[in-house]
Amino acid sequence: MFTIDQIEEAHGKVQSGADFPAYIRELAQLGVKRYETFVSDGHTDYYGPHDEKSDTHASHTPLEVAHTADVAGFNEALKVHQQGGTSYPEFLADCAKHGVEKWEVKVDEGTCTYYDKTGRVVLEESIPPAE
Repeated sequence: MFTIDQIEEAHGKVQSGADFPAYIRELAQLGVKRYETFVSDGHTDYYGPHDEKSDTHASHTPLEVAHTADVAGFNEALKVHQQGGTSYPEFLADCAKHGVEKWEVKVDEGTCTYYDKTGRVVLEESIPPAE
């Protein structure tokens, strides 16, 4: 079973959204099957192959997530982040501003799905393979 220390070590290598595919590959090697990250406080719940769960503590001062998702605004913020234009804390702030409450990554499926406060899908995307 993976540990939060192992996950934090892998996450420490991520400088921008451009590093995300390599991070996902490393999580898969650790045995993480899926995880959910919550924008409001930055905590993440990680799940193993038998739904065993490990979670992190809040990573920042609470953010107020907008009640209504701005899909176009979020898509633009995500594009900038994936190209390395924003840091992780800046991306979290953009998510909150544009009404994204959390995202779920299914490591084996290679998908990342963003949700609003009502649980509706804001965006689902495929994670490109790491180079």
